[in-house]
Order: sequence, then C-alpha cells, then structure tokens
Amino acid sequence: MINREEAEIQISELDLLSSMFPYEEEFIVTDQLAVAELKHYVENESAEMPSSKVHFILNVKPEVSKAPMVKFSMACALPFKYPAVLPEITVRSSLLSRSQQLHLNSDLKAYLMQNCSGEPCVLSAREWVKDHAAAYIDKELSSSSVTTSNATQSEVIMFTRLWIYSHHIYNKQKRKNIIDWAKELSLSGFCMPGKPGVVCVEGLQSNCEEFWSRVRRLTWKRILIRHREDVSLEGGGHAEIEKQRKFSTLEEKCFDAHGARGNHMDLGQLYRFLEEKGCADIFQMYFGIEGH
Repeated sequence: MINREEAEIQISELDLLSSMFPYEEEFIVTDQLAVAELKHYVENESAEMPSSKVHFILNVKPEVSKAPMVKFSMACALPFKYPAVLPEITVRSSLLSRSQQLHLNSDLKAYLMQNCSGEPCVLSAREWVKDHAAAYIDKELSSSSVTTSNATQSEVIMFTRLWIYSHHIYNKQKRKNIIDWAKELSLSGFCMPGKPGVVCVEGLQSNCEEFWSRVRRLTWKRILIRHREDVSLEGGGHAEIEKQRKFSTLEEKCFDAHGARGNHMDLGQLYRFLEEKGCADIFQMYFGIEGH
C-alpha cells in the first residue's frame, strides 16, 4: 500500500527527471496511465490507490572516449513503497554478455543498498551507471565472480504481459504490423481493432518492450499501456516461458462489429473471451465497469 507522502516523492522525482532529460532518447515513461493515477491519488484525498507501478526507461551514454557509441538502458519501476524500499532497476546494453550484465546489476544494487536506502535514488543510480557501467564491457571476472556467473542458468528472466489501450485501431497496415511484429518477437496475445482498440502481448520482457517501442512510434490519436504484469522466471527456459502464457499465438479478434461504421465491438463478448483466458479482471481496468 502506498501513502501520499511516498506518492508525492515519486511525482517530484519524475518531474525532476522529466526536466533534466526532456528528450525521449534520454527518458521515456512507458506507462503514462500509472503516472496519471499517481498524480490523481496525490491530488484527491478520496482517490483510490494506483493500480500499477510507474515504469520508465533512462538511457545513459557514459563518457568513455574509446567507446563513444556505448549506450546503457536502465529499465526502472518504482514500487508503491518507494523510496522506503529500493527502486527496481535493470541495466542492459547490447555490448554486455549475460555474465557482465548480471555482475553490473548486482554491483548497482549493492551500491544503492549501502548509500541510498530510504531516499530518492534514481539519479544516484544513473550517475553510478554513467561512471561505472562501461568498465563492465571488458571486465575480466575474477575467479570468485566466475563461480557466481556459472550460475547464469538460474539468472532471473522476466516474463511480461502488456495490456495496451488505443483510442481506435482501424488502419490495415498498423493491424498488420501488430501481428507481424508479435510473430517476429515470439509474442502471443490478441488485437481487437475498432474503437476502442485493445492489444495484449506477452512474452520475454525485452521482446515486449521492443514491441511497445515500435508500436508507440506509429501515429495514434491516443495509445498507452493500461496495465502490465511482470513475472520473474528462474532460469527462463522455454517450458517456463510457455507455462506463463495465457494465449498460444497473437491473433486479431473481432466481436460482432456494429455501429454506423461497423467499428464498435461487442464488449460483452470481449469480457467472456477474457474470462475464458483467466483475465476477466482486466476488463474493469480498461472500461471502468465490471463485465458480465
């Protein structure tokens, strides 16, 4: 449970990050609805608690002369109790091996636990990454580290499910992109075109984030992540990933289109479809009413 003081601190830190890093290539909030809910909770005493954590990405370019093109991505989530608890931060780079990435993230967490407990610390984490992360690309792991990294088979892999809301989805090319990109990235789920448009994708977190990065760059009247689910998988094997899926593939679903332009779907059928997949609670998150 989040209290208003913690929520106010989170909003203040997000505002600071937004002012310091105004460009999308530096700072991207991946769930604007979560931020809107958090602000509403702070500003209205009768407001309900936010339904999901704020997720955002900070991209960091370390000042390393020998590697000017190196970039690190910090995928961040603020737990409801933050800053009383540490933020959830995973640093990635295409130039890092799995062992190096595991080592870097372990050291970052140790730094935050020692220096930032109970205080807003996303900026401190970013500075640490800027100053130290590049060294991990070429770092030869010590024998003790090698022992640890031999356990990379049990490295925590994240399975993610994104529930995306769009004001409408009509364009045939966009609909084709959604299906083609999901197939390319081994994502399952469904796409309901019309007004409103609903897209669900599930699979490896990195693939879901790549899918969202592509989709959000298309031209939309309005599109946002309404809800996201993240599950950590020990080892991340194929069987473990498949076990988490609620959908076998990604397909377009139309539910008795009606209306003057034939662009409104039967939401009762959508609810029953979600209920069959064990996702009935999502309906209220999308439409603010209980399905039946």
